Amino acid sequence: MGKDIIIVGGGQAAAQAAQSLRAEGFENPIRIFGDEPHAPYQRPPLSKKFLAKEIGFDRVELKPESFYADNNITTHWGTRITEIDRKGKRVMTADGQAFEYGKLLMATGSRVREINVPGFEMDGIYYLRNIADVEAIQSHFKDGARLVVVGGGYIGLEVAAVAKKHGMDVTVLEAAERVMSRVVDPIVSHFYERVHREEGVKIETGVSVAGFEGDTHVTAVDSGEGKLYPADFVVVGIGIIPNTELAVECGLDVQNGIVVDENCRTSDPDIFAAGDCTSHPNGIYGHRLRLESVHNAIEQGKTAAAAMMGNDKPYNQVPWFWSDQYDLKLQIVGLSAGYTKAVVRGDPESGRSFAVFYLKGDTVIAVDAVNRAPEFMMSKQLVHKKTKLDPARIADESIKVKEIAQG
Repeated sequence: MGKDIIIVGGGQAAAQAAQSLRAEGFENPIRIFGDEPHAPYQRPPLSKKFLAKEIGFDRVELKPESFYADNNITTHWGTRITEIDRKGKRVMTADGQAFEYGKLLMATGSRVREINVPGFEMDGIYYLRNIADVEAIQSHFKDGARLVVVGGGYIGLEVAAVAKKHGMDVTVLEAAERVMSRVVDPIVSHFYERVHREEGVKIETGVSVAGFEGDTHVTAVDSGEGKLYPADFVVVGIGIIPNTELAVECGLDVQNGIVVDENCRTSDPDIFAAGDCTSHPNGIYGHRLRLESVHNAIEQGKTAAAAMMGNDKPYNQVPWFWSDQYDLKLQIVGLSAGYTKAVVRGDPESGRSFAVFYLKGDTVIAVDAVNRAPEFMMSKQLVHKKTKLDPARIADESIKVKEIAQG
């Protein structure tokens, strides 16, 4: 391979791909272009320990700057790619520079979904996606400050938990009838709603946001039903959108993400894609997925690097995710959509440790584990092997976890 590899994006997939390219034996120059002024860092801690000021940037940075210099990886932090010229095999930056590539990796990630209601441009309304967002939100961390969180998904609830631990008055507004409704069964939703309320967080479900009140700075959130929720500041967490604009503009196949095969190749054989921005085939579930997870970004980064070197290592793994709220670690294995039965192991009503097994027929397709590491670890293999289980054995805690699939 005689030309540079260019990586567009400065997140987890980009950093992993660069590292894996060197591990795969690629010796020519690598260039990474990232919009942010920082080297790639972990995003999950931003709404957890980093937001809580329990750790600093040194604990979320994926690799020190010296790693890139030592491995002949030229970094262009704070540099936006504005165009991909597939015919000329080059990329153009916002300041007019052009760089040629032999192979190109698009690891453009995703951005927050913004709320477009009256008053949405006022000061004091934030999203949480990067370091700058966290620093802006932290400036309002004062005992007794009134925070309204719009959105009861992972991010919203994690922010609510951190803010409450810092002595703030916290209200969560969720448009659906329960929190985390897109990813968990009502059993898990109701458990988390109860825990948050016990911690002092006010949770309002079935509430849509019609607008924000205030002159130049937000003072309240308007539900549009005659109710205002006073706020000193607001954090909005209503989902993310894949960054596919560059791919669309240069003519790549895009359908709810940049379409790639199991080796992260796009419709152009010299362009690959990895991470949040991709739509990829998954043999376990039998359809395409677009995943927003660290695990997906890391594994696709590895797969793309191998494929660029002509060493195909198809990506076909069970998705998994996690969320930290208070002393609770929720670990999710697989995708529960389409399940026909949810079987509980443990007691979510009286304890803070249980697991929910999602069955389609009698086959395990997903597991939610709350403070249940053994169930979490075992469930990866259960889902991957499409294991059939007896619901009675799942629920019976006298049967050891490793013995559930026996008999």
